[in-house]
This record gives sequence, C-alpha cells and structure tokens, in this order.
Amino acid sequence: MAEATIFSQIIERKIPANIVYEDDIALAFEDINPQAPVHLLIIPKQPIATVNDIQAADCESVGHLYLVAAKIAQQQGFAEDGYRLVMNCNEHGGQTVYHIHLHLLAGKAMGWPPYSNTLKKA
Repeated sequence: MAEATIFSQIIERKIPANIVYEDDIALAFEDINPQAPVHLLIIPKQPIATVNDIQAADCESVGHLYLVAAKIAQQQGFAEDGYRLVMNCNEHGGQTVYHIHLHLLAGKAMGWPPYSNTLKKA
C-alpha cells in the first residue's frame, strides 16, 4: 500500500481543499502556494507516486488529467488566452508530493523557458 500523502487525505476529505472539479477519476483543487493568478492541481484519485511509476494501465487516467485541464480552462474562461500545464518528477524536477499532479497555471502571460531566471549566461 502506498504511503498516504496530503493529496490522498484531500481525496478522502480528511483535510480541506478548495475543490473546483471532481469526477470518478480525478480531482482538481486550488494550490495553497499559487505561482499564477490561477494555479490548480489536478490529480488522479488512483495514487501514482511519480511519472516514472506510470504504467500502461494508467494511460487512461493520466490522459484524463489533461482532458480535465481543458474542461476547466473552458469553464473558467481562459482557454483561448492560454495556460500552462506542468507535471514535475522527483526531487530535481521539483516534485514535493509523491502523488502525480498536473499543475494548471493561467491568468497571466508566462515567459519561456519557465526556468529562465536560473539559466547561466553564456
């Protein structure tokens, strides 16, 4: 059995979250440390620790996260302006909760690359 995470506790309603979407496969809620005017986390209800742990049987639920993101973008009115979707993997990739989650960031123009302030000058 996988170790309980803050996300599994949100799914089980053991801790509160501002949930904006839920279905049988996924849950979306506001990030408590937003990096954009809109910063949502979209998670599968089935726990998968990292991107490295995704199996072929998980393809439908992982793909569903992206469908949920597009649906939320349409519903909240920022689909046409654009948004960023990010999934981090492990410590060096910036993952802090070991239950995969898709970050949906919107509400402002995003620079490219997203890590440009950390690049060394040539």
